[in-house]
Amino acid sequence: MKAIKAALVCLALAGVNSAAAQNEQYIPVLSYRIGPYAAGGSGYFGGAIDYWTLVNMNGGVNGVKITWEECETEYNASKGVECYERLKNKNGGATTVEPLSTGIAYGLFDRIAQDKIPMTTFGYGLASSADGRVYDWVFPLGTTYWDQMAAMIAYLGQKEGSLDKLKSKKIAFLYHDSAYGKEPIPVLDALAAKLGFEVLKIPITPPGQTQESQWLQVRQAKPDFVIVWTFGVMSTVALKTAAKTGYPRDKLLGVWWAGSEEDTVPAGDAAKGYVSASFTASGTGFPVMQDIKTKVYGAGKGNLEDPSRLGNVMYTRGVVYGMIVVEAVRNAQDRYGKGKVITPEQLRWGLEHLNLTEGRIKDIGAAGLFPPIKTSCIDHEGSGMVKFQRWDGSSFKQVTPFIAGDRDLVRKMVEESAAKYAKEKKITPRDCAKEG
Repeated sequence: MKAIKAALVCLALAGVNSAAAQNEQYIPVLSYRIGPYAAGGSGYFGGAIDYWTLVNMNGGVNGVKITWEECETEYNASKGVECYERLKNKNGGATTVEPLSTGIAYGLFDRIAQDKIPMTTFGYGLASSADGRVYDWVFPLGTTYWDQMAAMIAYLGQKEGSLDKLKSKKIAFLYHDSAYGKEPIPVLDALAAKLGFEVLKIPITPPGQTQESQWLQVRQAKPDFVIVWTFGVMSTVALKTAAKTGYPRDKLLGVWWAGSEEDTVPAGDAAKGYVSASFTASGTGFPVMQDIKTKVYGAGKGNLEDPSRLGNVMYTRGVVYGMIVVEAVRNAQDRYGKGKVITPEQLRWGLEHLNLTEGRIKDIGAAGLFPPIKTSCIDHEGSGMVKFQRWDGSSFKQVTPFIAGDRDLVRKMVEESAAKYAKEKKITPRDCAKEG
């Protein structure tokens, strides 16, 4: 009799779990909250999780709740792949994945294509994956490193008065010696050849806690500008060492992963006046941020250990990522059935048909937080816009609105690189004219 009762209890619990799974959209979270990149990972994924918590508190996506499970990658490529394999089949199966690491993303390309799970690389990753005809399952949403580099050169041209005035200038590229750091080099080289400026490439071995030799090269070479393409503690060390070396702060230009409060506050006075790129805004003045503050943190459900980080650059960027995923789910539901848990294939359609207009962004409480994004079969990026911000010692102030660099050059390079990859992998590019 006890055995029968135990079996009935197990069946009842299985029924409850099955019912819950039918009303939940599962997303594995490949986060990093320890190590030299912890500040970036905890802020970004904290923002995404807080937004999903807000959505769930408001009833979910047409009644479907977002669920997630985290795995610590430490920003390590092999650990990231292990986390993906560990989580992908849990809770009914992954709907999408976001590694927040170029190295991890590279390691997942073949796996996500085989598993048919869409991967987002929001503002990073392999730029040529913007060509959706070849990279069916990869979405470098918003903008890529190639578009960022093109925008950086456009910004430096504006500072000089015009792009023509960059001719014969010397630009040092101080970079994280990894796939992430090397990714923008093809566009930097192409623009150098087109515009006639010289490039000095200076790698930094991660984590980059000492940089005296690199900044000695900068002091000896006397470049007109230094592009700081770093991440984690490397960024703060770069600012401090530049100041110690005496290199002018107004000649520095940082990548968007080296442009958050977690980078500038620890650098103190060495960061004041520093300009960096961004593809999202920051601050708590947006309606969505106020909702998170009052509803999520007011109910004691916030993900951040330190709520004072609400509104920081990395946090708001994570909120935007969370919003984009929810909008893709909503988009897919509009096509495949409202209130349904959608499949990875259906979410791929949702990601490929995003149309986040200024009106829609305003409707979800984020007007001005990020630029419009419109994707398609041929364009998995959907924007390419970049803005620049200056640290005034206490907060970031906007220097430019969202602008673009030489997008024609970038798109040409994207298509050429994607075609080469397709040939190497024996992939037949999709015919977008036949896609629905």
